[in-house]
Amino acid sequence: MTTAAQTVPGLTTAEVAERVARGEVNTLPPRSGRTTWDIVKANVFTRINFLLMTLFIMVLSTGSIVNALFGFLIIINSGIGIVQELRAKRTLDNLAVVGEGKPTVRRDGVARELPREDVVLDDLIEIGPGDQIIVDGEVVEASYLEVDESLLTGESDPLLKEPGHVVMSGSFVVAGVGAFRATKVGLDSYAAQLTLEASKFSLVKSELQTGINKILRLITWLLVPVGLATVWVQWNQTGTWQEKVLATGGALVPMVPEGLVLLTSLAFAVGVVRLGQRNVLVQELPAIEGLARVDVVCADKTGTLTENGLAFGELEHLDGDDARSREVLAQLAAADPRPNASVQALAHSLPLTTTGWTVTGMAPFTSAKKWSGMSFDGEGHWVLGAPDVLASPDSDVAGRAEKVGSTGRRVLLLGESDRPVDAPDAPGTVTARALVVLEQKVRPEARDTLAFFAEQDVVVKVISGDNATSVGAVTGSLGVDTGEVVDARTLPDDAEKFADKVQSAGVFGRVTPQQKRMMVAALQSKGHNVAMTGDGVNDVLAIKDSDLGVAMGSGAAATRSVAQLVLLDDSFATLPHVVAEGRRVIGNIERVANFFLTKTMYSIILALLVALWGLQFPFVPIHISFVGWFTIGIPASILALAPNAERARPGFLKRVMSFSIPSGVVVAVTTFVSYLMVKPPLGADPALFTQASTAALLTLMIGGTWVMVVTARPYEWWKLLMIAVCGLAAFLVIFWLPYQVPGWIESLGFLRRFDPQLDPSNVAMMTEAAWWGLGALVFVEAAWWISGRVTGEHRHLFGSLADR
Repeated sequence: MTTAAQTVPGLTTAEVAERVARGEVNTLPPRSGRTTWDIVKANVFTRINFLLMTLFIMVLSTGSIVNALFGFLIIINSGIGIVQELRAKRTLDNLAVVGEGKPTVRRDGVARELPREDVVLDDLIEIGPGDQIIVDGEVVEASYLEVDESLLTGESDPLLKEPGHVVMSGSFVVAGVGAFRATKVGLDSYAAQLTLEASKFSLVKSELQTGINKILRLITWLLVPVGLATVWVQWNQTGTWQEKVLATGGALVPMVPEGLVLLTSLAFAVGVVRLGQRNVLVQELPAIEGLARVDVVCADKTGTLTENGLAFGELEHLDGDDARSREVLAQLAAADPRPNASVQALAHSLPLTTTGWTVTGMAPFTSAKKWSGMSFDGEGHWVLGAPDVLASPDSDVAGRAEKVGSTGRRVLLLGESDRPVDAPDAPGTVTARALVVLEQKVRPEARDTLAFFAEQDVVVKVISGDNATSVGAVTGSLGVDTGEVVDARTLPDDAEKFADKVQSAGVFGRVTPQQKRMMVAALQSKGHNVAMTGDGVNDVLAIKDSDLGVAMGSGAAATRSVAQLVLLDDSFATLPHVVAEGRRVIGNIERVANFFLTKTMYSIILALLVALWGLQFPFVPIHISFVGWFTIGIPASILALAPNAERARPGFLKRVMSFSIPSGVVVAVTTFVSYLMVKPPLGADPALFTQASTAALLTLMIGGTWVMVVTARPYEWWKLLMIAVCGLAAFLVIFWLPYQVPGWIESLGFLRRFDPQLDPSNVAMMTEAAWWGLGALVFVEAAWWISGRVTGEHRHLFGSLADR
């Protein structure tokens, strides 16, 4: 095993310039996963925009500008989508610059931190515990260097790396120090390929996106036969070709669920921006959906419930000279090339006052073995670590350490070994010399955060590598009853019993990194959606396997790289806001889906009924636009961004379909029957047909409005105001304005192109239609309550979702 020594100076400034000129630089994919052009293409060149554009050109060819107003949806949809996604991209890119780790690169014999993209081929990169390997390379220097490649190969044990060995980007250092020469940079490195494949805007493993895709596929299959039948029937009606085109457009335009995809993307993008404003970096978009589904949070104590920094408290002498123990601790701290938080606290309080001893052997700390040590020439072999690991668990020393740890403080044992610390059978027999007591400060926001999760029925499990009693004391001091405190070394080997114990207990100490991973899997096997928070290299595997990985911004680079969310300000108190944002996004997208799927269903069924009866379609595009604006577009846009605290549950597609399909059938059938009842016979005055269409539109408007009313539940004052404003606006535009407009249209010829073709003057027809509309209202209300029974949802008329 080679001892690290900075014998290689790295590249010179001139050599770096040569490589830059040759393009041998670490060019990386966009941090947000998409370029600006990708975002523009994804929002402009869509199937929905193509359908709308085709219909827009058809309707515009008739010269009726007012009926072609729906075409502006193409510009509005694309514009809003592009703007919001660019905002989200900018937020992600800016936060990624702050949150990503910077490699330490040695050039001209001097080591300095550089941005990842400044690394060039053959650069010498220094690494230590917690560092991520950012490019592929060959080890040049190594001092007890151990690298975890489990994320690449599945190999659970860290691999010892010596000069000449290959290291792969995507792996991370768990112990020791060293340096490697970059052999593959930019798109050639494994890390770049991972970045390309794991686009931050992908919706992989998203139940929500899967459900929406199924809905769109269903609609596509229904659109084809119904659309062809509509075209055939309408073109065989009497009248001018312009009338036939407008009738066809009136039937086909509302079948396109133009707002569903837009508002889904909008809600996600706004979620990214809102979280960014709270210094939360969203590294994968599905994380927002995961936020809404989490019901168990596994929190690492250190760095989550307590602050990262430790302070030296006291040295409790056990055997030997107290001054000798202090000198040994000072030597250990001074000789550690990459000290952890515990050793940093010792170095701060016990500075080296004599010449440093010569190190002949070293055993870096790892979370798996829970101790570290050094062998000094002529000064013995010294170890520092967990008392219940270095000493017998039933010894007096372990008992004393347990008692001190019960106060919530961290306790380490300083001991002298009978063999070199780097021997295969180390630490061997250890003679206890002193107990080192370290103070750890509880985060001030931890109490309120744990209380919030308890109120929201989210179970918190505290998992730590520290002594179980100490962890339990810290958790207990926060006023939260998390259940049984368990020493992870006593957990059963049987997988089923292991899972039962993990589910029933609340606090775990002396947990190894592999056990953390097993705990996450055990909870998932019990049907839980698990979030894992942490900051250390020992949390990497568990964070990677969890449903939602959350890393602290000051944590190890490897931990941040695998987490889906990074709390850049290290504030545990941010998590309630993060969870609330996830619930808002997912809950509101489900509301929006109810709006647009209901509209599409009643449009398809109404068109099918009209085609089967061989009738002229009662509406032109502007009529459908009116209904869409006031009962779907405006309220859906408001509700998509509204507060929503309900935890997401599986079964998105079932819940949406159980309400939207029956509601769509009700609205379509009542509108069609209303039209049949008031439709004049063939050859009657054309004005009567306009009045019949207006009456049928009233039925459709009442049914559509009540869909909005029930979807907005439970009511709050602003929702009631929204319903009132949309209803009043619809009445004024559709049933009052047409009385005022005819005179203007006749006096100003150019306004004829804006004639809405509405006439609500026939009281008998309007009364008949209103009764059918009330029938639609009753049946939509019934569909809402029945769908709640079918899906097991609790239905409430009033009150905040947070009160459920």
